[in-house]
Amino acid sequence: MKETYINYVAQITDRSVSQFLATVQNELQEGADKITVLISSPGGMVRDGISAYNYLKGIPAEVTTHNYGQTDSIAIVIFCAGSKRYCSPNARFLIHGIGFDAQPNQRFDERALRERLREIENERVTISKIISENSTRSLKEIEEEMFQGVVWNPQEAMKYGLVHEIREQLFEKGAKVINVLEH
Repeated sequence: MKETYINYVAQITDRSVSQFLATVQNELQEGADKITVLISSPGGMVRDGISAYNYLKGIPAEVTTHNYGQTDSIAIVIFCAGSKRYCSPNARFLIHGIGFDAQPNQRFDERALRERLREIENERVTISKIISENSTRSLKEIEEEMFQGVVWNPQEAMKYGLVHEIREQLFEKGAKVINVLEH
């Protein structure tokens, strides 16, 4: 089995996700049949995180994920793409609600606000569904936790089925590790 480790230590943006997915694709073309995503991310753009999750779920390789720092917000969705999910002993997971940033002096009419609210509601349901399907938490519980904003430590994440094992070691000596960093 040819395994590649990809260290994703960046915000979830269109640029970092594009770099990440291009790296995954390149490794698949070079014969990798196991991809381990080492992740520590503060989160970022919802649509980019969902795209990365869907891509990882659809590739012809085994995907493992390992949170070694903070896996916050939409980064949890990418973490959920792993069929095996690990967490370092001092890592954390943050779940919170969705919002949007408006440009200065930007005006919204009722139609635009309703459209944006529908988008946010759809994103919340999608994120909740993904986390629920990859944990023992119900869709309702995840949605409530998103509204409250919660932080899970490794033991809680394991109790809730999000993490399969708490482990320190990220990879073995000599392993191929590719970094996806903030630019």
